[in-house]
Amino acid sequence: MNGPSVDEQLNEGERGDDLGAGLGLRPETRVERRANRRRTRGRRAFGCFAGLISLLVVGALVAGAVVGFGKGKDALEGLFSAPDYEGAGTGTVVVEITKGQATASIADTLEKKEVVKSARAFERVARDDPRSLQIQAATYTLRKHMSAKAALDLMLNTAESVRVARVSVPAGKTKAEVALILQGSKMKLPAGAAATALGKPALLGLPSYAHNNAEGFLFPGTYDVPKNANAYTMLKLMTAQYAKTAASLNLVKSATNKKLDPYQAVIVASIIGAETNRSEDYAKVARVIYNRLAAGMPLQMDSTIHYVVGRDGGVFTTPEQRANPSPYNTYKHKGLPPTPINSPTRDELRAAINPAQGSWKYFTLINLDTGETAFATTAEEHQANVKKLQGWCQAHKGRC
Repeated sequence: MNGPSVDEQLNEGERGDDLGAGLGLRPETRVERRANRRRTRGRRAFGCFAGLISLLVVGALVAGAVVGFGKGKDALEGLFSAPDYEGAGTGTVVVEITKGQATASIADTLEKKEVVKSARAFERVARDDPRSLQIQAATYTLRKHMSAKAALDLMLNTAESVRVARVSVPAGKTKAEVALILQGSKMKLPAGAAATALGKPALLGLPSYAHNNAEGFLFPGTYDVPKNANAYTMLKLMTAQYAKTAASLNLVKSATNKKLDPYQAVIVASIIGAETNRSEDYAKVARVIYNRLAAGMPLQMDSTIHYVVGRDGGVFTTPEQRANPSPYNTYKHKGLPPTPINSPTRDELRAAINPAQGSWKYFTLINLDTGETAFATTAEEHQANVKKLQGWCQAHKGRC
């Protein structure tokens, strides 16, 4: 045989590496070398396998990010930024959409009005429905807590959602006059419906200080009336607008700070509007009222008598009318009348709680065409102003 014998091979394996022997280390046997080689090959194989798995995972993530980006993005949006209600909603919400209003702006409006849960939900539904481009500029009657799809569908169904009547109530009207306006409007109310509703003030949403009387709280303005609205719906729109206006003026707190009951402030505001038509005089008329009250003087306002006897076309009252025993006759009775005498405007309410500074106790019109009014502190000054009014009336026969 050309190779070493088995004994020689075994002796050679047992001798090991001369370098190891030279370093004083125990020589590695052949059996140990074989075991080490097996372990090394195992580690290499595992490393390759782990690397392959890592590449597959990363590849899958990249592929998912690239191929499914749009769907993944929508899913994340749905989970984190587009909460939505379910169903058709409840109640009634008035929403005004103006000409040229973008979808994003419409969505924000719907969210603020609590129609939809999130603007994003409505935007996504509108984006996926080409009909959303047909949304009209109008005043809509929608519901609270609607799904975005239900809200879009109802807005597109204008026969059901768009208001069909517009009612204007001028400033300075009494509740009886408001009832007549509503009865004669396009609302087509049953006979006597408005008067009947006014007779049930607990259903009208009046403030707690209104003494269960709608007089003074039917805020003037132009209203878009919901489809199939009844008299209660319309009157509640008006009282709600009063509440919104009073809150914006901080009326209750401002009146309280001036040691004035908020109901009294509304009464004063109603007198201001009935006594002058010039906004620049509102705060001065308020000051005259408060100065006369503080001095214990009767107000002597013709407007409060007109509330009882009605107007005959003139701005003044007759001796017979001023003899009327009604508590609204501020010539005979000191203090404020028992209730407001009409529904005041925002500016009149503001003047009532923010009167001008001054010592005036009198005022009178001196020009009925322009509404110019003269204010005075003393009775003598007032009489001089009355003569100016008499001169104007003489120059304009039949006008006074």
